[in-house]
Amino acid sequence: MSPFDLVIFDCDGVLVDSEQITNSVFAAMLSEIGLPVTLEYISNTFVGQPMTACVEIIQESLGKPIPDNFVTEFRQRNKKSLSENLKPIKGIHDVLSQIKTSYCVASNSTHEMIQTKLGVTELMPYFEGKIFSVIDVARGKPHPDLFLYAAEKMKVHPQRCVVVEDTPIGVQAGFSAGMKVFGYAEYSNPQKLQAAGASVVFSSMRLLPNLLEQFDTPLT
Repeated sequence: MSPFDLVIFDCDGVLVDSEQITNSVFAAMLSEIGLPVTLEYISNTFVGQPMTACVEIIQESLGKPIPDNFVTEFRQRNKKSLSENLKPIKGIHDVLSQIKTSYCVASNSTHEMIQTKLGVTELMPYFEGKIFSVIDVARGKPHPDLFLYAAEKMKVHPQRCVVVEDTPIGVQAGFSAGMKVFGYAEYSNPQKLQAAGASVVFSSMRLLPNLLEQFDTPLT
């Protein structure tokens, strides 16, 4: 029997294989405004960050404000690319069908983007009424606010929650919330996830149901 009462999933890179798509759109747009970057730089610098933090980083690097329509155009272009190319993380449909513990999703994306991603990948039925966005709280990840908000709304104590994250920023947020964190490392650096506070690091989503059931470290 799982020691957890709630599994909180991140969205990008955990439920949907979106990060390569989004990173490519972001890199193209940064190049267009005079800031050519690699996909590796995008991954290391922006993945997991709320858009407000991304804008601050870009403007600091450019030394000037970004175009007024940059964020709006990025969201439009990203949404189009995701609707055409997005796939679910391998095995996630089976995993969500097998997990006996209650679960929800908490993401630094907006509600609109989360719903778009879950809709395209046919994951929305699993998460109806259980979607929490960065816009619901004062501070996004790496702060713990979003995970604490999700736990409150789902009526579960933080110490009875486990977070599934694929970025150090997300892991840090879960750890700061007083929750156990499982780091999903199929596309991430496992050492960085562990260093950020992940109690368990795993590379195949299909392993998650057993990991949840077999986790026996006392929850304090």
